[in-house]
Amino acid sequence: MEPTRRPADGAVLVLDAGSSSLHLTVYRPDGTVAARHDTDRPPGPETADELRALLARSPAVTAAGHRIVHGGPQLHAHTRVDDRVRAELAEAADLAPLHLPPALAVLDTARRLLPDIPHVACFDTVFHTGLPPAAREYAVPETWRARYGVRRYGFHGLSYSWALARTAELLGRPAARLRLVMAHLGGGCSATAVRDGRSVDTTMGFTPLEGLVMSHRSGTVDPGALTWLQTRHGLTAAELDDALNLRSGLLALSGTSDDTRDLVRARTAGDPRAALALDVFTHHCRRGIAAVAASLDRLDALVFTGEIGEDQPEVREEVCAGLPLLGLRGGLAVPSPDTLLRTAAVAVSAAGAAVPVVVVPTGETRQVAAETRAVLRRQAAPA
Repeated sequence: MEPTRRPADGAVLVLDAGSSSLHLTVYRPDGTVAARHDTDRPPGPETADELRALLARSPAVTAAGHRIVHGGPQLHAHTRVDDRVRAELAEAADLAPLHLPPALAVLDTARRLLPDIPHVACFDTVFHTGLPPAAREYAVPETWRARYGVRRYGFHGLSYSWALARTAELLGRPAARLRLVMAHLGGGCSATAVRDGRSVDTTMGFTPLEGLVMSHRSGTVDPGALTWLQTRHGLTAAELDDALNLRSGLLALSGTSDDTRDLVRARTAGDPRAALALDVFTHHCRRGIAAVAASLDRLDALVFTGEIGEDQPEVREEVCAGLPLLGLRGGLAVPSPDTLLRTAAVAVSAAGAAVPVVVVPTGETRQVAAETRAVLRRQAAPA
């Protein structure tokens, strides 16, 4: 009789649901992709049928891993989902209103369709769990911090975990001995300082809205401006939330697009608003990178990941050319798409650069698969 395969050793289904996309991927035990389904629309009533169709053409899955942006104040480690964990996720949903509701809807659908396999929640906030108090705490009343959990959580942690390991392999040095600044630039954007394999500062905070300018999120705005808009002009909290999360960022500055590829083309054609949007975006990237670098005693490399970080060489060039203070320079190489597809990480700075610049193709879903297996193996290990 063939031995029963443990959940951690079989095919893993990874579900990554966002406000405007859904990515479903089945990974074989060796990390290769067995089947996938990607759509540029948010999860909806059709999600169950899409999941059934994917499972019909993939190996039998023995576990499911779910990318969850925010673990809230209670969940500090990747964890198997039960009813208690599901309830705690519901409590945290308003901390990431663009991300958590669709992710939880997909989680519920998957648990209903696949009730006999373990489901693991993998959180973007886990990578930042050990932030030093100086980087973690806001200077707000104690009741806000103690009673309401107002603090810096940090995000993009699954992306940073993947990029850290790939960068360590490229540089031939243990992750635990590296001092890095990593920039995840995509629909959401952040920068994080890593010392000895741990996050020690990051630009995102209590929610994924703080920090760098993003595609259609504002990034950091003076809180005084927001209270002024409420008290002087009567804007409601819902109106502010909608504007800051959905109608700001590159989209608001350019008036035409939240996609840097469109904006680079429009700037070349002479569009001044596209030029302004890119100038503001790259300025905020440089400022965020420099700010988190202040938590390091040296800089071993600057790492770009995320969709923009991976495939927008103009942005990488403008960011690095403007940071000579950190030992960075322009004149970066532009790897081909084929190179990025075949390579886990690639150096784009000149040979012998004082601070190497590294590009790591986005690997969040692969990291979810790895973390899912790790959780299940720990649970299966003898006490």
